[in-house]
Amino acid sequence: MKRAGVLLLAAVPVIATGVYFIMPTDSADAPSAPPAATARSAREDAKDRAEQEHEREREKDDAVVAGMPAGLAAPAKKELAQQLVASAEHSTTDWRTTYGAVEDEGDGCGYTAGIVGFCTGTHDLLMLVERYTEDHPDNGLASYLPALREVDGSDSHEGLDPGFPAAWEAEAEVPAFREAQEAARDRIYFEPAVRLAKLDGLGTLGQFVYFDAMVFHGPDTDADGFYALRERALRQAKTPAAGGSEERYLDAFLDVRREAMLTRYPGHDASRVDTAQRRFLEAGNLGLDTPLVWEMYGDHYRLP
Repeated sequence: MKRAGVLLLAAVPVIATGVYFIMPTDSADAPSAPPAATARSAREDAKDRAEQEHEREREKDDAVVAGMPAGLAAPAKKELAQQLVASAEHSTTDWRTTYGAVEDEGDGCGYTAGIVGFCTGTHDLLMLVERYTEDHPDNGLASYLPALREVDGSDSHEGLDPGFPAAWEAEAEVPAFREAQEAARDRIYFEPAVRLAKLDGLGTLGQFVYFDAMVFHGPDTDADGFYALRERALRQAKTPAAGGSEERYLDAFLDVRREAMLTRYPGHDASRVDTAQRRFLEAGNLGLDTPLVWEMYGDHYRLP
């Protein structure tokens, strides 16, 4: 929905292109490496070691997560998560009716479209269409890629009007594009949120809290991005993985998130925190078990 941006970090393997042969020689005759080359080699070695260490840590984390209960990733819970998000993003729990949703909400993010509100101004919509076009080059949105690249990071409609909304709605009738939206949702938001929440020792409710925060604030390190919010919450309470109380940590995270929402959008309705997630937390429903009753923007919802 209303995100500051999407920051994607990818580890790129470093490939050594130089091969050195060391031959016995007198030290007086040995050629010395240029200082710049030596410094560059040291930097490359350090980068290599850091990437290897990062990969080892990731593999360890993957093993930890693999040994945990499915939590929000269980099919029924994942369906529930999409229904909750749809109530906030589209005022419905029938999220499968929202593939073709597209409008400018006046929030500075340009056009907001699709099941989790991919935005022309926050890079995720561009990534979605680029990847989809790689597999389906003749799709109805491909001709808008140059314009989408130009407006990325802004709220501009230049090159998109008047045809982009209709093109999105038409493409949303194509099963492959619906699958592409779901894959992008999982890759950018759902899977990273659930993985980190599990590493933080959070149960199913906490995993949903992270997921919804990533959707709204964006998985980036800006001041109101998800990772910055998590860092602020960590200064107030420990995660369960660090020996803290799950309820206290989630309470702190929701406080931080609510403040960020209202700072960025003064007067914005904070229902998705106040009368949904906070309500589940206060009820002690850390497993996000049904039945669930909540309110969103004045509308009442119940899932049996």
